[in-house]
Amino acid sequence: MTKPKKMEFRPNDFIVYPAHGVGQIISIEEQDIAGLMLELFVISFEKDKMTLRVPTNKAADVGMRTLSSPDVVAKAMTTLKGKARVKKAMWSRRAQEYEQKINSGDLIAIAEVVRDLHRADDQREQSYSERQLYEAAIERLSREISAVSGCDELDAQSQVNDVLVGRATAAA
Repeated sequence: MTKPKKMEFRPNDFIVYPAHGVGQIISIEEQDIAGLMLELFVISFEKDKMTLRVPTNKAADVGMRTLSSPDVVAKAMTTLKGKARVKKAMWSRRAQEYEQKINSGDLIAIAEVVRDLHRADDQREQSYSERQLYEAAIERLSREISAVSGCDELDAQSQVNDVLVGRATAAA
C-alpha cells in the first residue's frame, strides 16, 4: 500500500479547496478521531465564516492546491475574452456541467463558466439558476485573482467585469 502524498502547506498559506474556493490555513493540529491521531490542516474561509479541517494526508486526494500562478490568472483572463460557447444541451445538463467546473477548483474552468454565462445589457435576462451559477463562478474567480495579485476582492471583480464588458463592446 502506498502512503498518500503529503502536501507541503504551512500556517498562513492561502490555498484553494475545490468545493469552497480560496481559504487560509490558520494552523496544523493533531486531533484524536476514533482512537487515531490525525494531523489536520485547519482552514479558514473568512468570507463564508467557515472553518474546515482536512487531514494532511488527504489534502491531495480532495484536490486542495496552492494558489494559481500569475500566468494561470492571465490565461483565465484571456479565456474570459473568448466567445461564449453554449452547448445546445438541456439546461439541467449544462447547469450540472457548470457546477462541476466551479467545484473543480480549476481557475480556467471557472473562467469558462463566467464567460459562458455572462450577459451583456442588451441580451435576454438570466434565469434564477443561471444567475446563481454565474455569481458563484465570478466570486470564486475574483477571490483567487485577489489572493494571487494581492488586491482586494472588489478590485479583482472590477478587473473581471472590465474584461467581460470589453469583450461585449469588441463583438458589437
